[in-house]
Parts: sequence; structure tokens; C-alpha cells
Amino acid sequence: MNGSVHSSSSAVDIKLKRGPAGLGFNIVGGVDQQYVVNDSGIYVSKIKEDGAAGLDGRLQEGDKILAINGVVLEDRTHKDAVELFRRAGEYVELRVLKKSSHHMNGPTSSQPDHDSSSPSSSSSSTLGILAVLAGAAAIFAFIYMRHLKKHF
Repeated sequence: MNGSVHSSSSAVDIKLKRGPAGLGFNIVGGVDQQYVVNDSGIYVSKIKEDGAAGLDGRLQEGDKILAINGVVLEDRTHKDAVELFRRAGEYVELRVLKKSSHHMNGPTSSQPDHDSSSPSSSSSSTLGILAVLAGAAAIFAFIYMRHLKKHF
């Protein structure tokens, strides 16, 4: 384990030691690019499995980061938050609001706090739906054509 957890209300403190690839997660949000409807907070969008956060296991995708080393992230731009992470030092204490059932918009433009990228699954979901619809149309057309042949 990479640190300790302390709960107060619904917020949790997580202390991470920066690894060779940074803290091992991406963030989205900020006053300039809301990730959650009517909320300009900073959220975890992607966790790298072999990074510090992934190995620690407590930080999850969708968690809201309230503060970094005691610096509150409220009313900050995305760029400001990324810069705070970059300057945070070897040991980083995060104040985190664990993932809830907020309605997420999904990342529109994600700037990572390290070099990994956060893939989007919305295009693959759309392709899956289109494939199912095309299959259903083909089956319907086949049955319809067989039905027409019987009547002639």
C-alpha cells in the first residue's frame, strides 16, 4: 500500500508516492471544461494500471479531486489543476470525493497529468449499435423476401 486513507464525511484523503510515470492517472474538468453537468470540479478520467494510483487501488475513475496537498481545486481551470499536479512533489496528498451517481458528460478534451491517453468508448458503442441494427434489417429483409416468393 502506498499511503493511508482517512475519512471525514464523504471525502477521503489519499497519499500517493509519485512513480517513474508520474501519479498514473488523467484528469478532466475545470471551470473551462465541465465534465459533470453543472459542476466545474476536477475528476479522474483514466487510471493507468501500472501507475502509482493504479497500484495503490484507492483512487477510481469518476472520483472528484477536491484538493492537492491542501490546495483546493474549486474554481480552477483544467490547466491550473494540471500544473498543480506537476508541481506537487514526490508525495502527493489528495482530498477525494468518491465516485457517485452524478450524470457525466464524458471527456471532451482530456489533458493528462502524465503521458498516457484516455480512450473514448462512445464511438465503439455507436458502431456496436449500428451493427445490431444492420443485422436486424438484414434478417427482416431475408424473411420478407422469402414471404414474397411463397405468394407467387
